[in-house]
Amino acid sequence: MKIAVPAEIDPNEPRVAATPDTVKKMIALGAAVAVEPGAGTKSGILDADYAAAGASITADALSGADIVLQVRRPQVAELARLKKGAIVIAIMDPYGNDDALRAMAQAGIAAFAMELLPRITRAQAMDVLSSQANLAGYRAVIDAAAEFGRALPMMMTAAGTVPATKVFVMGAGVAGLQAVATARRLGAVVTATDVRPAAKEQVESLGAKFIAVEDEEFKSAETAGGYAKEMSREYQAKQAALVAEHIKKQDIVITTALIPGRPAPRLISKDMVASMRPGSVIVDLAVERGGNVEGVRPDAVADVNGVKIVGYRNVPGRLAATASSLYAKNLYAFLEILIDKKAKAIAVNFDDDIIKATALTRDGAVVHPNFKPKTAA
Repeated sequence: MKIAVPAEIDPNEPRVAATPDTVKKMIALGAAVAVEPGAGTKSGILDADYAAAGASITADALSGADIVLQVRRPQVAELARLKKGAIVIAIMDPYGNDDALRAMAQAGIAAFAMELLPRITRAQAMDVLSSQANLAGYRAVIDAAAEFGRALPMMMTAAGTVPATKVFVMGAGVAGLQAVATARRLGAVVTATDVRPAAKEQVESLGAKFIAVEDEEFKSAETAGGYAKEMSREYQAKQAALVAEHIKKQDIVITTALIPGRPAPRLISKDMVASMRPGSVIVDLAVERGGNVEGVRPDAVADVNGVKIVGYRNVPGRLAATASSLYAKNLYAFLEILIDKKAKAIAVNFDDDIIKATALTRDGAVVHPNFKPKTAA
């Protein structure tokens, strides 16, 4: 059983899918682990670190691999190097990428998308969305503070009092709650909003004030999977009016709203941006899906009449060492359910709820019900 860890092809992806710690655990499962040279360099992991853990360092790591661990889905050049039947585990970004799914199916690989994990207790240790979003929320506050150019906490000095910075977090999922907690730790006055009723208690438990139109629609605005529902136009208008008035008084705004498989909802209009004081900062964590903020630019800091709009993609990658460590642990937890520990061999149970939820391609076809070609659905 050979497990391969390639270097990511995307130059903007600094994360890696394994660490020396998870390499040791994979070897204990009976695997031979091959790592491409430089795979962990951007995450602060040297080839020598992998070698010391028992991995072989080779440019031909993908050749003959039974299992491939990646951050991003394999590209065409990588697919050509994989054997048929190889298992590939990665963040696949399947929504709207039919050609990429078709290419993986035609390559004959069994592709598993880590972002499609079901929200069940057994899958918590594998939850890459949570582990990476948690870091994104933290980094959003750090980036905002760096761009803001003022102190966040209230300071009382002999020279006078420095007022606390006002931070508003839009969206109280994993990223949003971590942003709230981080801003509070840094001494800011924090408010937050979300359309899910359960978020109110979570926000208030972190010491922030909850801002929302709490009508009947608000009370039922959550899916069974824990995601926010798309709200009616009437509710959106009422919430937008409340938020627009609130934003005028804020120093920093962080937006985190994403709905899987859909364009990011527009939360902040250009008029709202214009209403903010010069020197204010907005951080948009949804830029990879089009952004929550009108005027955001991918991988740039836009200056709109003195208001900075920060739109970095791959925010977890801005903490590559920590992000890789958590991601590698998520992958290892998933890998464990694919392997028979006694036989030290691959034993995939395709009837397992976790396997069924994450399997994208198998035996030359796209098998996930949400992504099958329409003629085969």
